Amino acid sequence: MRNWSRKFALACGTISLLGWGTAAAQSPQKAPAIALPDSGDLARWHMWVKDAGWLVITPAADANAAIDTRIQDLEKAVRAAIQNGSADPARIYLAGRGEAGSAVFYIASRIPDLWAAAVALGGTPQPAIDSGRLYTANFSNVPVLWAGSDVGDRPRAETLRAAGMGLDFRSLEGLTAGAVIDWLRQHARAEFPEAIDCETDAPAFASCYWIQMTKFDAAERNDVLPSTRVPPSVSGALDLGGFGFKKEEPGPGVLVGYLPEKYSGPLKMGDRIVALDGREIPDARRYVEIMAQVSAERPVVATVQRGKERIRIETRIVVPQRAPGVTARVQAKYLTEEKEVQIVSRTVTAMRVEIPGAWVGAILNWNGVPVEQVESAGCRLLTVEKAIQKAGNCL
Repeated sequence: MRNWSRKFALACGTISLLGWGTAAAQSPQKAPAIALPDSGDLARWHMWVKDAGWLVITPAADANAAIDTRIQDLEKAVRAAIQNGSADPARIYLAGRGEAGSAVFYIASRIPDLWAAAVALGGTPQPAIDSGRLYTANFSNVPVLWAGSDVGDRPRAETLRAAGMGLDFRSLEGLTAGAVIDWLRQHARAEFPEAIDCETDAPAFASCYWIQMTKFDAAERNDVLPSTRVPPSVSGALDLGGFGFKKEEPGPGVLVGYLPEKYSGPLKMGDRIVALDGREIPDARRYVEIMAQVSAERPVVATVQRGKERIRIETRIVVPQRAPGVTARVQAKYLTEEKEVQIVSRTVTAMRVEIPGAWVGAILNWNGVPVEQVESAGCRLLTVEKAIQKAGNCL
C-alpha cells in the first residue's frame, strides 16, 4: 500500500486534473469536493487534487470519536461547504484509503444522499457488513469504485454486486490518479433523482434525497419491501474483552492495538496473541481466518507474548449471536408520463417530501393510496394514523 501511495502521488503530479467535463453544469465559483472519513489523510488528498481546484472536506470530530458521531460531523462539514457556496452539491465525492477505505462503505450506507460517487482505495467492506448496517438499497444512486488487493476482494465484490450494490471493482496494483479522477468525473448527483431507495435502522440517518423519514413504527410492515441488509458474517472471537487490532499489522501473532476504557481483562496494550492451543498464529490475517471457521463455542488456551515473557491464558472462543433488528425503508419514483409520485415504505408513519417545481400537478401516491394532487412546489408532510394516509404542510 505504501509503494502504491507514492506511485499515485507521482501520477497526480504529471496528469492535468483541470476540465472535469460538461456532464453537469456548474457554477465557476463552486468546486467539486473530496470528503474524507477523518483528517489523517488530508495532506495527501489535498496534494492529489489541488491542481484541479477541488476541495477536500474532513470532519472536525476527534478520530477516536464513535463512527456515527464522525459521520454526522462530516455531514455538517459538507453541508456547510455547500451552504457557503464553495462546494458544488452535484460533485461531492466520498473517498478513503486503507482503513478509511473500509469506512467509505459504512458512511455511504449511513448517509447515501450526499454523494455523487464514492471511492475506496484498499480496505474492505467487511467491517461495514459486520456492523449489520450495510444496505444495498442505499447504493442505488451512489456508485462505488473499490480498488482491492487481497485474494478474496474480487469474490466479495461479486457477492455485493449480486446483492444489488453498484460496485466497480479494480485491482489496486497499477491504478493511477488519472483513472480514479476520470472515474469520479463521470458521476454527478441529481438534486431530485427520479428514483430513490433508502433503508435505515436509525432516525438520525433517515434522509433519502427528497424524502426525510421522520417517524417509525415496527407494526407498519410492508412485505413488498424486504430488507436489503447484507448479512453480517458469523465469526468467532476470543472472550478476552473488546480488544482491537489491525488486520494488516505484520506478525508474529496479533498485536493488541486497542483496549476499551476501564478494560479489566487479562490483555495489555502491545501484547501479541501468538498461539491458540499451542498452534502458532503467524499474523492477524491468519487469526481472522481461524475465527471465521469457528461455528460453535469452545474452550481454548491463548498464548500471549508480553515483552520477553510468554503468558498462558485459559479462555473461550465465543460466537456472537446477532439479532436482525428492525429497519425502515422507503422507495419512491416520479413517473413523468403518469404525472405521479409513487412512494412505497415500510415501518414509516411520517415523512417529509420535497416537491420540485417540475413535479407540480402530480398525484402523491403512498403505498397504493392516492393522497393528494400537489398544487405547489415545496415540502409536504405525509402521515398515517389509524391506517389512513394524510398530507399536510411541513411545519
